[in-house]
Amino acid sequence: MTGNGLHAGLKNRHLSMIAIGGVIGAGLFVGSSSGIATAGPGILLSYALVGTLVVLVMRMLGEMSAANPTSGSFSAHADRALGRWAGFSIGWLYWFFWVVVLAVEATAGAKILEGWIPAVPQWGWALIVMVVLTATNLVSVGSYGEFEFWFAGIKVVAIGAFIVVGLLAVLGVLPGAHTDKAGFGNLTDHGGFLPHGPGAILTGVLLVVFSFMGSEIATLAAGESENPQRAVTKSTNSIIWRIGVFYLGSILIVVSLLPWNDPSIKEKGSYVAALDSLGIAHAGEIMNFIVLTSVLSCLNSGLYTASRMAFSLGQRGDAPKAFVRTTSRGVPMAAIVASVVFGFVAVFFNYRFPDSVFLFLVNSSGAVALFVWLVICFSQLRMRKIIQAEAPEKLVVKMWLYPYLTWATAGLIVFVLGYMLTDTEGESSGRTTVLLSLLVAAVVVAVAVVKQKMTGGRTAEATAAESADKVSVG
Repeated sequence: MTGNGLHAGLKNRHLSMIAIGGVIGAGLFVGSSSGIATAGPGILLSYALVGTLVVLVMRMLGEMSAANPTSGSFSAHADRALGRWAGFSIGWLYWFFWVVVLAVEATAGAKILEGWIPAVPQWGWALIVMVVLTATNLVSVGSYGEFEFWFAGIKVVAIGAFIVVGLLAVLGVLPGAHTDKAGFGNLTDHGGFLPHGPGAILTGVLLVVFSFMGSEIATLAAGESENPQRAVTKSTNSIIWRIGVFYLGSILIVVSLLPWNDPSIKEKGSYVAALDSLGIAHAGEIMNFIVLTSVLSCLNSGLYTASRMAFSLGQRGDAPKAFVRTTSRGVPMAAIVASVVFGFVAVFFNYRFPDSVFLFLVNSSGAVALFVWLVICFSQLRMRKIIQAEAPEKLVVKMWLYPYLTWATAGLIVFVLGYMLTDTEGESSGRTTVLLSLLVAAVVVAVAVVKQKMTGGRTAEATAAESADKVSVG
């Protein structure tokens, strides 16, 4: 049992799969088609740009988390490096992001399940999916890890198989497949590599950036593992090949199997269209199963992540003390239940007020991923000096070219946020997302500042120690 009431119930194999699964969201399967339509084969550059950003941010987070593994991850680091207001604000914004994601993913999974078994209405499937995964999270952290191990395993095997089969088809050596459309020539034959010009790369960045959210889950989960420092170091060091293979590798295969402007990509989705083009039977159903697995994985991890962030906020006195209480199995029950209740409310809004309340929730949480990455950059700039002064031997993972690369990464994130403001098309435009997210962030920061003044600016460590004395852990 760890000293903060959570159990070290995650095995190394769980952590490895959580780290891999964290970078393969349902957004990769579902959202890539619009990116391909926008940027053509050049979408590879968009993925490479965001992938590089994620690698750099994860390197910074890995440096801080390897030195101090905690269930609060970047929120706890921001608390110490930038001040109570920063840890409070980014922690609650991140929690808000994930409970909205719960509703989005539950609805996406319900649509697939309703297609298979229409006798159960869509809202019924959403309810069933949420209840089942809440139950697995409530049993123990080990049961969450086991479910995620298999969910992520299916995703990894599926993408691996897709890359191998696709590559054989592109090379013309896949027996029995229709490969008349396949070939690396598709990268340049239909209007060039950048058919809509270089500007489309940045537009593509806006479409793909959110499919990378979740990479940081491994650093939150490390606090409940057998060897937190080793787990963080391993997941940080392996993220380059994970993004390279699963994102860039699979998208390269998609745009090589089919011309980027083939209408089937938009109609069926990029991966289904790519498999269909080879004449593989039941490609659509196979892909639906894989997307459902990704959705369930995202739901499972989203609930885990939201509850552990709520637990950490409670520990630091920034959330109700009930969130710190754990069961005999080391599960923060109140934190899980509070997170899932908000998720249920968001699901209700999705069915009752999809174009008003729910649209606001989605848009106002949309830029939180970029805010989190920006806070990680600024936290690392300060935390490096703190770690060097207090315990330099804990710097087992180091950010490259510190501090120059950290500042460059922060600048790139600010640039992406600024570019989003130029996107004014549709109800969920980049401008709407950034402005509403900034509005919510401003409210949360204001609450944090007022709270800090009322508590007399006590340190997070003092509040955490106080709450540990008062809260009886099961």
